[in-house]
Parts: sequence; structure tokens; C-alpha cells
Amino acid sequence: MTAAIVHAWRLVKWGRTLARHGALMGIERDPLAPVRIRRLARLARLGARVPSQPRYADAFEAIGPAAVKLGQALATRPDLVGPEAADDLTRLQDALPPAPFAQVRAAVETALGKPLEAMFSSFSEQAIGAASIAQVHAAITTEGRRVAVKVLRPGVEEDFARALETYEWAAAQAEAMGGELARLRPRLVIATFRQWTARELDLRREAASASELAEDMVAQPDFRVPAIDWSRTARRVMTLEWIDGIKLANREALLAAGHDLTAIAGKLVRAFLRQAIGKGFFHADLHHGNLFVLPDGSIGAVDFGIMGRIDRRARLWLAEILHGLITGNYARVAEIHFEAGYVPAHHNLAEFTTALRAVGEPIRGLPVKDISIGQMLDGLFGITRDFEMPTQPHLLLLQKTMVMVEGVATTLDPDINMWETAAPFVREWLRTELGPEAWIADRIVTDLRTIGRLPELVRRIEDRFPAPGGEPPPPTLRAVEIVRIGGGWRYAAVAIVAAAVGVGATLLIG
Repeated sequence: MTAAIVHAWRLVKWGRTLARHGALMGIERDPLAPVRIRRLARLARLGARVPSQPRYADAFEAIGPAAVKLGQALATRPDLVGPEAADDLTRLQDALPPAPFAQVRAAVETALGKPLEAMFSSFSEQAIGAASIAQVHAAITTEGRRVAVKVLRPGVEEDFARALETYEWAAAQAEAMGGELARLRPRLVIATFRQWTARELDLRREAASASELAEDMVAQPDFRVPAIDWSRTARRVMTLEWIDGIKLANREALLAAGHDLTAIAGKLVRAFLRQAIGKGFFHADLHHGNLFVLPDGSIGAVDFGIMGRIDRRARLWLAEILHGLITGNYARVAEIHFEAGYVPAHHNLAEFTTALRAVGEPIRGLPVKDISIGQMLDGLFGITRDFEMPTQPHLLLLQKTMVMVEGVATTLDPDINMWETAAPFVREWLRTELGPEAWIADRIVTDLRTIGRLPELVRRIEDRFPAPGGEPPPPTLRAVEIVRIGGGWRYAAVAIVAAAVGVGATLLIG
């Protein structure tokens, strides 16, 4: 286990880099930040030329590849870093110089256990894309199929392991301080980040995500997921079908090719809703660079490293919340928040309803171009603070993806209204899921499952209450407090400094 002083030293170096880019200015100005943390943030920038406008993305790029991925994750958490910082962090393109081809060849041959020429008749030595975790090469298989080959960068696992260990340590120190930091649950943020990177560092899992999403989207033929070549896929290498289309970012090329941009925007929104609400498994990185328009007008997606998943109950709540916001039924939206446990029970339902109305009414019926996302998010985050709502990472990832999809759709059709586009799908899905047929089907399934558990229940009762003469149950163990003995307390001050300087920007900016 890495010593606390090592974590502290890493965080001090990272904190100094953040300070030089102005990324700690938010802490100094935040009245919610403890006084000693604000002082430490000022201390970190002593002697540095701090820009007048914070450059959060530049700061994370300067720290290194793992920080780039963390910055991308924090871009989904404006409740933690503030709308301004979250917006700037979305600039992180994860672009790095590619690794030498000799290393790529060795990695592919080691992972797949064959010479490169035995698997590919052509393999481009120049990468078509290089990021902090992997790079992609164009190739042609020995069967003549065009494919894209994604290869992990050398040494990336070790680099991320070191960084993640320090992130977890710093988040624990910060959360232990209590107050607003505890409500924002930084340890859970880092744990979620670890899950993301675990999927991205094992390309078999990313391939499995793509395969699962393809099955889910069979009923949506205008959204394509490339097929996986499993015979040429391993932990460090993934081979998938080549997507030949025009990037959604290239509006001029799309128009020149004769595509209907309004129709494409609608397809994207409906595809996302089918994934998130209909199936509960969605592509959580639907930005311009990962989306293409194919010659037949369908949308193709790539890069399945970040995926979101929500269970059926949460999807029902989400659909009802969306429908309530679309129709202005704020009372029902508030009730769902209390039923789901998103709002602590001691708060007043009517007051929460009024707070939702204050955020929702100004934007109802407006096209996206007339809505200030920053003001809306500021209002929503104000509600979460005022009503002590704990962080829900899975819903925040979904919210981030909704905003991302909205942004992409807006570049295609500036007058699109996400609420109006979503309304027909949400209404139909709710009717299907909450109608009488669905209720009867759910009841039958629940009762059958209960009946199936009866034998096990009887056995557990017999184990707990044996027949006379049987063996008595073991005694219940008493809870024992664990006492940590050692010199860890000596690093308490260092921990607070490091957590404040190193992850302060990720916790209290805004």
C-alpha cells in the first residue's frame, strides 16, 4: 500500500499545476469552502502567473493521461465542479501523440498470439486516433473486411493504477471533513470513475458493451453499432467493423451529401431515449466525434468505453419525471423524488414542488437555442443543496448524456425542442409500462418468483429454529470497534492540505 506521504506529494504537485492554470480560483471565492482550504488554495498559487480566466481543461492535460480521463468524468458532474468548470472540461479531447508502431505491432501480436500478417492483410502504421488510454488503426482482415483496431497504450494500466489510488485516498480525506463535501460523496465519484476506467482498460468489456447495445437497438434500425470481430479481440486489443460515414460535427459535408439534418437530430434523440428509458443501458459519450451519418441516413456510433445503466424502477421514475416536466405536473415530479428517496423525508413536499416550478416554468416550450443551460443547471444544483439531496451518480451520468445529446441535436437543428421530441416516446413507454397489461404481467412474475423462493425460505426457517435435539444456532457476534494504531494521525494535516490543493477543484469550484 502506498504511504500517505507519497499520496500527499503527488497531490501537492498536481495542486500546483491546477493553481498555475487558475483552476483553484473557485475555491478561494466559494463561501462554502472552509477558511483553511481557501487559504491553502491561495498559498498554492504564490509566485505563479495565474490567468484571469481559469483553464481547467489545460490544467488536467498538463497533469497527465489519468487526469484527462478524470477531467472528462468531472465534466459530467457540474454539481461538484460548477457549470463553468464542467463546460470548460468538455474541451478535453483526449488527443495525444500515438505510440510508435513497433510497440503497437508487439502489443497486437502478444495479445492475439499470432503474427500481424496472419490476421491482417493490411494494417496502417499511422494511427487514425490516439487518446490517453488507447489508439486506433485502420486495417483489412485476411478475409478482406475493413476494420478498426483499438490497442491499449503501453504502460497505461500502471499509470492509471497509481493515479486512482491517490484519487481515492484524497477523496477519503475530503469526505471525512463532513458538511457539503460529505453530501457530494467524492469517494463515490472516484469509485464510479474507477468503474469507467476498468471497462476502458479491458477492451473485451468495451466490446461486450458494444455487442449488448447492438442487440438492444435492433428495433431502431436507423442507429448502427459496429459488429465486433471476437476472433481478433482480447484484453488489450479490440477489432470492430469499420464505420464509413460523415462525422456529425461536419454540418457542411452533411448538407452537401443531401442529408436531412432535422430528421437526423430526431433519430439521435429517439435512439438515446430507447437506450436510456426503454432498455436502461445507454452510450454515455455521444459527442460529435463518436457519431457518424452513414450513406443511408442512419447514425453510426463508436467508442463504447463509457456506458450507463439504470434499473427498471429508476427508469419508471425518470420517465415520470420527464413527463411531469413536459406537462408541467411539478407536484407529481416532486412526489417521485420523495418516493425514490432522492429528497430526505423531513423536507416539505409543497416547498419542493414550488422550487421545481421555479426552475421548470421559465424553459417550458422554448427551443433549445433560447434556453440557458447554465442558468437551468444552477437552479437545479441550488435545489439539491437547499433540500440536502445526496448525489446519485447514475442519474448524473444520464443527465450529462442528455445535455450532450441535446447539444449535438442543436447543431443539426437549432430549433429542436428536446421536450417535445421526447414526449411521444415517453408517453408511449409509460403507457406500456404502467398500463393494466403491464400491471398484470408484473404481478404474475412477482408471484411466481415468490413461490419459487418458498422452499429456500422453509430451509432457512428450519436452520434458524431446529427441531428439538438439533444443533443450536451459533451465537450472534457482537459488533467490535476497530481501532487503528499507528502514525497515520501525523499525516492528518498533510492529508487536508493535499486533499484541498489536489482535488479541491474537483469538489468545490463554482
